[in-house]
Amino acid sequence: MSELVRVDGAAADGVAEGPPRETRKTWRDWLAELLTIEPADRRGLLQVLQQANARQLVDDEALNIIHGALAVAEMQVREVMIPRSQLVTVAADARIEEFLPTVIESKHSRFPVLGDDIDDVKGILHAKDMLPLLLEDDWDRFDIKDYIRPTIVVPESKRLNDLLQELRATRKHMAVVIDEYGSVSGVVTIEDVLEQIVGDIEDEHDVDDDDFIKQLDERSYTVKAITPIDDFNELFESDLAGDEFDTIGGVVVKEFGYLPRREETVRIGRFQFRVLNADSRRVRLLHLHCGES
Repeated sequence: MSELVRVDGAAADGVAEGPPRETRKTWRDWLAELLTIEPADRRGLLQVLQQANARQLVDDEALNIIHGALAVAEMQVREVMIPRSQLVTVAADARIEEFLPTVIESKHSRFPVLGDDIDDVKGILHAKDMLPLLLEDDWDRFDIKDYIRPTIVVPESKRLNDLLQELRATRKHMAVVIDEYGSVSGVVTIEDVLEQIVGDIEDEHDVDDDDFIKQLDERSYTVKAITPIDDFNELFESDLAGDEFDTIGGVVVKEFGYLPRREETVRIGRFQFRVLNADSRRVRLLHLHCGES
């Protein structure tokens, strides 16, 4: 008579059980395992996140956003600001018919209002505040002082994460940036900060297609990765090879040997490039420092 088999699935008496079947880990198991890891520093944290990305617990876009959020804690305002040479401003004593064409042509939404010179910023003029005036025939009663909004002033060295908190707390979208001597260096917007986290945001402060390079100081620049290599060489009197690639981004990626992430740096001759903005597909924006290391 054959041996009886227990209905609960256990082996019958006298029959040895086989090895237990391995249970496949779910994403919750992987996540729980990752949360038990305590990174010693930022590099360790990024390694944990990259492991999560490799296991498809965090997708590429989310990982890029996390990288960007971590990067803003290390970046300073001077790296993303709109320099004073590129500012579109309005004079505090100008009549509306004098500056309205500038407002319309520039397509910006906010304009620093200047007193005696560029270092005398009275406040910010919002273009939307001008819209009701377009319906009026009589502009003689217009006084720009009634439309100037207060602004905040921040140093070039201010960390982007601190700036973002201040802009949110004061409900401002633009800040005036000053250097160590108190002179105006430029302006910075909340969009400039957010772009470091989420990538490009098409707004009125994106540089024109023909304006690929912005000078920050005597030796520092921000450079769009799509800058034609011939234009780069002409401006910096260099001879970076563009035989394989047409853009400076292609040359930089080739030097890395892989698609770099934000904050990674590489030196090519007298140029040091640092990746400011990149995603899982391409490099977008570079910080350039000229000079020997």
